[in-house]
Amino acid sequence: MPETSSQQAPLPSREGPSREGPGRERPGRDALDRGGDQLADFEEAFRLAKHALAHASVSLFARHGVYEGQQFVLRRLWREDGLTPGQIARKLGLATPTVTRAATRMEVAGLLRREPHPTDGRLVRLVLTDRGRELERVIVPEMRALAEQTLTGFSTEERAELIEALRRVHRNLADG
Repeated sequence: MPETSSQQAPLPSREGPSREGPGRERPGRDALDRGGDQLADFEEAFRLAKHALAHASVSLFARHGVYEGQQFVLRRLWREDGLTPGQIARKLGLATPTVTRAATRMEVAGLLRREPHPTDGRLVRLVLTDRGRELERVIVPEMRALAEQTLTGFSTEERAELIEALRRVHRNLADG
């Protein structure tokens, strides 16, 4: 199934074909529990989940005329309107020219406008238009519904554990 499909690809079966080549058996469940294929299984599960959530999120924003990459700038401005492109870039871990290009397209689409910085004439602030602000009232409830769909079947405790596990993954990689 192609990754661009809106359907989620199933996780590979543990009983499926061997990764080691024809005629070779995959390790048994005990070996997997000891880490034999656990890292590969983690990578695959994480990739599939990340892809499915990213695809659903991009599709949700695109239905409202916000295109890939712009949603991050828009969400940042919903939290803190009037930032400079450089401030947004630092907060999102992006290059300033990347934010500037997205802002140009967003300005053409009527989502934001550029205003002179009040104390530094070399800088501009990105300020949401009424349309950009209105999208918050429309998109945020849809994002909450998407998050709820994503976590369907997880208990409150499992949700908290998943959130903490993902934060730990981030810390592990951010520290390295």
